[in-house]
Amino acid sequence: MGKTDVPHYVETRIEVPQDPLVVAARLAEAGPHGEFVIYEDDGQWSYAGGVLADVRLDREGARLSGVREARLPWSERPLRQVAELFSTLPVRDWRAYGTAMFELSYAKDGNQEHLADQCLLHLVVPKSEVRLASGQALVRSTDPDTLAVLVELLTGPIDSRARYAIPIDVRRTGRDEYCGAVASAVREITDAQLQKVILSRLVDVDRDIDLVATYVLGRRQNTPARSFLLHMDGLEAAGFSPEIVVGVTAEGKVVSQPLAGTRALTSDTAENSRRRVELLSSEKEIYEHAISVKVGNDELLTVCEPDSVGVRNLMTVEERGSVQHLASRVTGQLAEGLDAWDAFAAVFPAVTASGVPKEAAYEAIRRHETERRGLYGGAVLTVDASGALDAALVLRTVYRQHGRTWLRAGAGIVGQSQPAREFEETCEKLDSIARFLVAGETKEEVHA
Repeated sequence: MGKTDVPHYVETRIEVPQDPLVVAARLAEAGPHGEFVIYEDDGQWSYAGGVLADVRLDREGARLSGVREARLPWSERPLRQVAELFSTLPVRDWRAYGTAMFELSYAKDGNQEHLADQCLLHLVVPKSEVRLASGQALVRSTDPDTLAVLVELLTGPIDSRARYAIPIDVRRTGRDEYCGAVASAVREITDAQLQKVILSRLVDVDRDIDLVATYVLGRRQNTPARSFLLHMDGLEAAGFSPEIVVGVTAEGKVVSQPLAGTRALTSDTAENSRRRVELLSSEKEIYEHAISVKVGNDELLTVCEPDSVGVRNLMTVEERGSVQHLASRVTGQLAEGLDAWDAFAAVFPAVTASGVPKEAAYEAIRRHETERRGLYGGAVLTVDASGALDAALVLRTVYRQHGRTWLRAGAGIVGQSQPAREFEETCEKLDSIARFLVAGETKEEVHA
């Protein structure tokens, strides 16, 4: 490929005073690209559409397609293969968006024993990108005509249609099966096979859902650490992530954010305060949180300068939509010669979506859960040419694929866990999305 063939972005900056949530939704609904990712990170909303470069990791190895073609066979450090492919991109100032499936956990050290025929990691450098922040938009595209279309969408009229949620009752299904799995896991913990495991349950949604409208309504009612809306390879998802798996700045500062320990939020302020006190004094919840923080600390010690690793804001309470959690931050500075992919490999999957120790938790998850997790418990992430990486933990999400729509949530099981309480905790978490599902039909059609 000659220098004149190297793709580059044409870009412009414009004023966009409208609500960035609504603007991002308009790009998803009416944008010129069929596949896209919307990612909200600390006040910035990004839209990535189309495929300029495509990086995939599966059991055969890592593959780059699009602007450049390359393939690397499976290795003992598959995420290093991904990093190597990105290092060869002939694109300036690129940012990639995509997904990491939970099953990448089983294989990040090269073990293929538990891999199915699935894509483990899929990241796309988009043809077009919009970054919304502080009333402005940076609009980029490799095609000037597409750039003009995006600018028109960004400055067009706001859709003011009222959209109504049709909640589903997540307590009507799966109780006996889930409580049985929890009881079995508690026995395994008592037998010292592991200390903690997150067991999840799945709730099917038996109606057509407007995912974009659900994302807008759900985001208005949630207080996530990150949010996302995506359509990639036939998989659609709208989610309100309560925590990051890991974040790495261009300067090598690393942070993870374990949340563990849960109580519901209600419309009653006094009741929420009572539950907050209960949460902060519960032996079970404190133990569950403490062992998660310990794992997070130990993981960063493997990739960061030892003296830089520490815990910040220990056991604060974070409100996340329908629940409140115990939260801590573990931070560090990358060691010399390591990069964001090393940090991601060290921390993924989040301990709060797997367990302690992780390998034993994986085995328990495979024993007790009836379906592979896929995106649930994995990550939606961005990585860019500066070396920065941000990975949101995929929880509080509605999924759609192959004509099926579903929700999924779990609870952290420890030796003191009571099956009925853990089932209720999954319901409390599921409500953060189940209450805000918007039907695909219009209001008139729904009530006809």
